[in-house]
Amino acid sequence: MFSRIIGNEAAKIGLGRLIHQRRLPGSLLFSGPEGVGKKQFAIETARALACTEPNNDEACGACSSCVRMAALPPPSSNADDYKRVFFTQHPDLGFVLPNKRILRVDAIRDLEREVNFKPYEAAARTFIIDDADLMNDAAANALLKSLEEPPETSHIILITSRPDVLLPTIRSRCQVVHFAPVERKLIEEYLIEDRAFSHDEARLAAGVAHGSIGRAVGIDVANYRNMRDRAVRVLRAAAVESDTAALMRISEEINDAKNKDNFEAELDTLEAVVRDVWRLACGIDPAKLLDPEMAAEYQKIAEFAEPAQLAANLGEIEMLRRTLAVNINRKVATDAMFLTMAAGKR
Repeated sequence: MFSRIIGNEAAKIGLGRLIHQRRLPGSLLFSGPEGVGKKQFAIETARALACTEPNNDEACGACSSCVRMAALPPPSSNADDYKRVFFTQHPDLGFVLPNKRILRVDAIRDLEREVNFKPYEAAARTFIIDDADLMNDAAANALLKSLEEPPETSHIILITSRPDVLLPTIRSRCQVVHFAPVERKLIEEYLIEDRAFSHDEARLAAGVAHGSIGRAVGIDVANYRNMRDRAVRVLRAAAVESDTAALMRISEEINDAKNKDNFEAELDTLEAVVRDVWRLACGIDPAKLLDPEMAAEYQKIAEFAEPAQLAANLGEIEMLRRTLAVNINRKVATDAMFLTMAAGKR
């Protein structure tokens, strides 16, 4: 049911028109930031093709087909399971999922076999490749054949937040559907009405989610505030005090074993803090910050920080985030980033 998904009205209209006109392409690429609803749109597309009681070409969400397609396959601890297509409780909706940041060529070959089977119940079968940018060259090349000659009764939907990583030959064989960040106000309303967030919690979560409703829903506000305080200490030590010893101590905290699962969240939080301070240094209205409740604290740092250096800090954070795809020593990488941030003050 597209109507129940928050935001991206243009994608709703475009997909709805293709479904209504029976012109849904065999290969689609859903491209946009993390957490804006791309996977949910893909599932709803599959449900529209399987629903037994559609309403204006939208899935009803209540019939047997809709319910079974919504029962997503659970994650598996067995690496061999990721060598095949995962099916929902409905035989006409399957997923190819990454394991340890890799989409396996065996799963793509299994997909190549499955797309040639006729639908069991639905008007067409749908296969969703999640995090399609995690395909290696072998998997990408194996997928090309299915994208070149997709059967009329199967649709392949690739989902990615990094379309530039995909082979040009893959992008050229798919119709691209672009997804944008969800409006802050819409996220805030959703968190209050559907997720029982308080108004203050919803305002904070919606602000720092960067348009990602998935990220906003997953934010533990108390934990975020702890990480935010640590990020403020980083920026103060780097931009105001040039205190490298303090930065090394904070790096130890972030990379402590008890915090190892929060590393990417720590980076996201640091980025949010740096971005707000940078915006203040550029003269933005404090009311427009991602995190307005910290405006006074951020202003103190902004008075000492150069906008160009803060912009460079954002680049350093993004560079570290990209290296997470390889097996790096996170402590060494964090130390190096913090020292680079402090060096800009000198």
